[in-house]
Amino acid sequence: MERWFLIVSTVFFFLGFAYSMFALGAGVARPSRWSFAIMLAGFVLQTGFLHLRGQAVGRCPVTNLFEVLIFLSWAVVLLYFAVGGAYRLSLLGTFTAPLVFMLQTVAQLLPAANAEPVYKKSAGMWPELHAAVSLVAYGAFALACVAGVMYLVQERLLKRHRLNSFYENLPPIAELAVALHRVILVGFVLLSLGLVAGFFAGHTAAATIFLAVAVWLPYAALLFLRTLHRVSPRRIAWLSVGAFVLALAALGALGFFHL
Repeated sequence: MERWFLIVSTVFFFLGFAYSMFALGAGVARPSRWSFAIMLAGFVLQTGFLHLRGQAVGRCPVTNLFEVLIFLSWAVVLLYFAVGGAYRLSLLGTFTAPLVFMLQTVAQLLPAANAEPVYKKSAGMWPELHAAVSLVAYGAFALACVAGVMYLVQERLLKRHRLNSFYENLPPIAELAVALHRVILVGFVLLSLGLVAGFFAGHTAAATIFLAVAVWLPYAALLFLRTLHRVSPRRIAWLSVGAFVLALAALGALGFFHL
């Protein structure tokens, strides 16, 4: 049952992206209502999968790379609902859905996806809190990457004077730059809290702490430069994309360690 939850949720995210692109191509001004409903259905199924998986493994379901990628996908959608409404980013779902679809598809191609879940005794509150909060932070960074892509797309449309229905659904570019900075800040604060929990966890989470620090440092530098106004919003957008690629590489490295 849990695997069907995951498969159907992946299909929903693909359909959400496909519908949004169809609506935009047809010139519909606000395609976000249906895509929002489709993504909500996908999120509910994601939550159902994680709940059943957590019961099967006896702890927070982040025991292998397959589960980590699904948890990350869930965190991305959770933050999409929070940020999309707060900043009125009407097309955020259009950009978020393909990312979630990709993450879940890659996860289901991993060998661990076909293995039976193995019950593991909980490692304790701090290691699990470190893993869970850090992955939610990565979800915020993923959303910052999405917002960065939106910024770059809008900038390109402006330069080419292509003010079509796609452009009309994008938020003002100045507001998008502010939203991008604040999402990065949210992710940075969450990752900092995850690191604190990791230090309390002790040597049991040494590998994940090292990788979290490797992700934390670039975002700390990015926020520092942004505070000093040393980089333009365009470069912030590019750096947010690059930093998230680094975060994904760090998650890939987790496959070589025990979570």
